[in-house]
Amino acid sequence: MTKTFVEPEPSALLLLLGQATDTLSERGVDCPGDLPAPSDPDLVQRARVAKQTLGERAFILGHHYQRDEVIEFADVTGDSFKLAQKAAAKPDSEFIVFCGVHFMAESADILTGDQQIVVLPDMAAGCSMADMAAADQVDSAWRCLQAAGVADLTVPVTYMTSTAAIKSFTGRNGGTICTSSNAKQSLEWAFKKGEKVLFLPDQHLGRNTAILDMGLTLDDCVVFDPHKPNGGLSTAQIRDASMILWRGHCSVHGRFTEESVDEIRAKVPNVNVLVHPECRHEVVQKADYVGSTEFIIKTLEAAEPGSAWAIGTELNLVRRLANQHPDKQVMFLDRTICYCSTMNRIDLPHLVWALESLAEDRVVNQISVDPDTAHWARVALDRMLALPGVGAIRGD
Repeated sequence: MTKTFVEPEPSALLLLLGQATDTLSERGVDCPGDLPAPSDPDLVQRARVAKQTLGERAFILGHHYQRDEVIEFADVTGDSFKLAQKAAAKPDSEFIVFCGVHFMAESADILTGDQQIVVLPDMAAGCSMADMAAADQVDSAWRCLQAAGVADLTVPVTYMTSTAAIKSFTGRNGGTICTSSNAKQSLEWAFKKGEKVLFLPDQHLGRNTAILDMGLTLDDCVVFDPHKPNGGLSTAQIRDASMILWRGHCSVHGRFTEESVDEIRAKVPNVNVLVHPECRHEVVQKADYVGSTEFIIKTLEAAEPGSAWAIGTELNLVRRLANQHPDKQVMFLDRTICYCSTMNRIDLPHLVWALESLAEDRVVNQISVDPDTAHWARVALDRMLALPGVGAIRGD
């Protein structure tokens, strides 16, 4: 099979009913057909049989934030870009089943061969952060920078957590992609090339990297709000800023607060606070350790037995780490339960349905990025991979 791109024409009614897909929306909503009941006691066995039937034809990717019931059937686990790279390294696998969210499957489609089919078990598994930067909004923001006379001085840097369309915009306009592991290298490259950076779509990662790693200050940063005229900024503010941060954030990491840190320190003596750089700046400032998901995992692996850790990231991962390290006290930073709701849409019934469909040679929920968008997104990704020390990427 070869990749195809079909432009749908969904009616508003079908979209509201969840029975059509809008390719201009990160969170496309497909009715997935007849799913097995969640209470089906044979789900695990059905997943095993379908996976065995597919054999090497299917390669299953499981993001760290997935449920344990899904991770059990993943051939490899990791962060979004690491998984896309793993898929690209399996050219003989006909089907790439991406247990993650929509933008991640797009990246896999961009990086894999034309003969490979990328499948997302539930098309409603989107990403609120990626949704916060729509292509028309970013184009409008760029026109604001042009009107201010600074577009030629500005280099876009886009976080991996973004749609293919935004990655494509970045490639077309001379910019690069970053993960939370290499944001510093990407920003260093950008500032050598221009005087300003437009950082998309996560304001917190951009701000934290600029201030903690680049020596910039809060005064060097402004936030561009796509819902306000001229981003809610004066022309002078745009011209004076070094970092123009998009007003976007992660709905999970954005929930952690200074009070969360203060409360856990009061409850647990000598606790180590370990957070993801998508957290708010004031939370990152109060933490003991800050780093990507891979950094968080490796830090726990290297930690002393008996040590206490409060982790500010998605709850599925925190619980998995706690189970993997019973010799350490591992806890969730916030007292409020906080799963990634869209990531959790990928459950065992959806995975079984997708695998059984593929085993019957029925392609479902295929993720296809049109060739032009894929080309420019790949240009931006290749610029990132060419940065010193970035080739062996560790994810976001």
